[in-house]
Amino acid sequence: MTGPTSRRTVLTAALAAAAGAGAVSSAGPAGAAARSTAPRHGTRAGRPPVDNHFWTTRDDWRSGSGSGTRDAGGHRPGLVIGTPAGRTEYTDPHTGRTSGWEYATWTSPVHRSAVPATEMIASWNAETPPGTWTQVELCGTYTDETATPWYVMGRWAAGDGDIRRTSVDGQKDGRSSVWTDTLSVDDPAGGLRLVSYRLRLTLYRRPGSGLTPTVRRLGAMASDVPDRFTVPAATPGSAPELAVPRYSQNIHEGQYPEYDNGGEAWCSPTSSQMVIEYWGRRPTAEELAWVEPGTVDPQVCHAARFTYDYRYEGCGNWPFNAAYAATYRDMNAVVTRLGSLKDLEALVRSGIPVITSQSFLKEELTGAGYGTSGHLMAVIGFTAGGDVIANDPASPSDAAVRRVYRRREWENIWLRTKRYDANGQVRSGTGGVCYVYWPVGPSQEQHRVLESLGLL
Repeated sequence: MTGPTSRRTVLTAALAAAAGAGAVSSAGPAGAAARSTAPRHGTRAGRPPVDNHFWTTRDDWRSGSGSGTRDAGGHRPGLVIGTPAGRTEYTDPHTGRTSGWEYATWTSPVHRSAVPATEMIASWNAETPPGTWTQVELCGTYTDETATPWYVMGRWAAGDGDIRRTSVDGQKDGRSSVWTDTLSVDDPAGGLRLVSYRLRLTLYRRPGSGLTPTVRRLGAMASDVPDRFTVPAATPGSAPELAVPRYSQNIHEGQYPEYDNGGEAWCSPTSSQMVIEYWGRRPTAEELAWVEPGTVDPQVCHAARFTYDYRYEGCGNWPFNAAYAATYRDMNAVVTRLGSLKDLEALVRSGIPVITSQSFLKEELTGAGYGTSGHLMAVIGFTAGGDVIANDPASPSDAAVRRVYRRREWENIWLRTKRYDANGQVRSGTGGVCYVYWPVGPSQEQHRVLESLGLL
């Protein structure tokens, strides 16, 4: 996002004020890709700041507790509806329609995080044919052994004909809150942490249809990234530039304004589409038939429509972007945090481009030509001197998307958790948030790097 002030930008200001007052606002975030979460506090020396855990194998699915679910079978493990556990009605808050649904549930075993966390973000990879959808919930346990409510982390469908995919506002218990897609401890400076969690998956289908969603991956990233305006410089490394397609969000300005006012806010889906196509996947002509004929790069409009969060009112919901990427054949996709540029270099060097989230003033990133309260771009390589090669969708044309950014500047704006805005007010940074997409059957080196980061 590089355009006018969004509702998410307003939330950033609210959170900064709340942090100073020792409380967190319950205002509902929306807008483009900027991300504002509760303030972070330092971690103990030597403790890793991020814990990734995912359920993906048949043994993983068997380790949980299912009611009406069964193994999907086939070459790739997953969960589907077997015999429905019951029937319910759902009133879509964005259409007002009430419909009946059969459902089945699966609850994970408790995962004790290696990182007592201030934040958690769930990810899921699923197929939802028309007439089906899914809901993901998370229940965390605090350091004092009390539990959070079951928080809804997303109601999701690949399409938008049955329900409108949505985050859920207003979820809090006085100690933690859900901000669109991120569960955050309200007062991390007080020492409270989330030490474990369970995930609950509900699969829905039209009654009697025999259809089913198929969930291939479910998990979460838990983190406790230290508060910091600057980060230590990592020793420069290099990584060959990857041949990632180049798409500009700005050439779509004003198109399909029902999806976050148009392309000027589409940095997240544009970046997602670039990386999806790098892996040889793209929407079919039939899938793109809804886009106005003659539209340049219609697949970017498609990505915006099918990542759009109707509560957030934007295309920058992090797990929704990952879930969109995973709708393509044999793709895996997660939201995580990386600890340094060395981790990012390792992924890119192995052939995996990474989509990163950052916010900065115009003068903080030489050559960008803009400032932003939140923006996504795809990192596709590193120069011999260690500078960052990025496909930056905030560009005037597809040809202008490739950029080279100064390593030290880029490293700091991506990994910091605090920053100053143009008025000198303290705002949040993402602390290394990124999307990682890769296909089933990665190379040996890709497998090694992904496993080292806890992403397999």
